[in-house]
Amino acid sequence: MSMQAPPALLTRGRIRARKVLSLLGRRTLVAVPATAGITAAVFWLASLAPFNPLALYMGSQYEHATPAQRGELTAQLGLNDAWYAIWWRWVSGIFRGDWGTSRVFGQPVAQVVSERLPYTALLVASGLLVAMALSVVLAVGAARRPGSAADAVVLGLVHLAQAIPSFVLGLAAIAVFAIVLGLPAGGAASGGADPTVGGIALHLVLPAGVLAVTLLPWLVLNLRASVLEALDSDAVLAARGRGLGQFTVLRTHVLPVALLPFMTVVGSKLGELVTGALLVEAVFSWPGLASATVSSAIAGDFPLLAAVTALTSAAVFAGSALADACYLFLDPRVSDV
Repeated sequence: MSMQAPPALLTRGRIRARKVLSLLGRRTLVAVPATAGITAAVFWLASLAPFNPLALYMGSQYEHATPAQRGELTAQLGLNDAWYAIWWRWVSGIFRGDWGTSRVFGQPVAQVVSERLPYTALLVASGLLVAMALSVVLAVGAARRPGSAADAVVLGLVHLAQAIPSFVLGLAAIAVFAIVLGLPAGGAASGGADPTVGGIALHLVLPAGVLAVTLLPWLVLNLRASVLEALDSDAVLAARGRGLGQFTVLRTHVLPVALLPFMTVVGSKLGELVTGALLVEAVFSWPGLASATVSSAIAGDFPLLAAVTALTSAAVFAGSALADACYLFLDPRVSDV
């Protein structure tokens, strides 16, 4: 005999699903033009930058080219066009599946991104998961006894981590864990060997750990405040009055409430997460988008820079929208976000 959910429960589920879809639709309507505007700003700033794009494109051959050759190549590349015309050609190419060609790497931008994006995504996901797990342990441990020695130690550690720049933390980790303990601290493979799953996991330990530590301050502080607020709620007081144990109260009454705003904070901080990942990648020579971003900015490789900017903006909008959608779906008290 099959069990069916009550009609009222199904109706509430459909209402929440419609609210989530409506939220995602509204956020998409905002994210698409906003991302397009951000990429347009990249091309506009490129037109103001004191770079000679032709010299950057030709490299050492620029000095040996005649004025006629330079003029012909400039016309072929469309470098004399207005910035909005160049931007529109780039946008039109994206709709055709052509993201342009990277002058730095001599490859299609889509190929450069597809080769490096998985490494950046792996670093971001690993660092975020470690940071979230540590933040739950530290925040709950600190909030259980506010003002205690444990609370003071946790707050001191997170404020110290907040004060240390990520690149300094990365250099310190290399000095301690790589030089002294022998952990790998550069690239995703050793000695030019082909990357393997085990090798990538071993090389990921230090950069993911450093990224997790840089994320801890705002995660721990936010979750600690939410846990403290939940511990003072009437529901928790009533649960304690019924004789429920401390662990049961934390698991059933405190964490489900405290983790909802925590999810929203994670989504809203995704931009800082991506920025932090780029800095960590640069310190540990991780083969992600960081080196490509730095190289494209220095060399004026604006098709690649615009593509990375667009992907970063889309990730920020998507993270914020998904976090709010989860909040809206899980908490029936929230009518809209």
